[in-house]
Amino acid sequence: MKPRTKNITKGAAREVKGKLKEAAGRLTGKKRLEAKGLLESTAGHAQRKLGEAQRDLAKQSEHDTDSLDD
Repeated sequence: MKPRTKNITKGAAREVKGKLKEAAGRLTGKKRLEAKGLLESTAGHAQRKLGEAQRDLAKQSEHDTDSLDD
């Protein structure tokens, strides 16, 4: 699996895991768990966006290389 695909996949999973922790913290009244969930969700979102940017750059690079061949 390419690093960009890993970042997208792992980031999305981390985002969901964080949202679940955040919700669990909110339901149980545990502010620390809620905060940890928010932090993990935000980190997952950033990781997913990094993977998407890497993918877009790779596509753009392929497109630019193809247009040079024309």
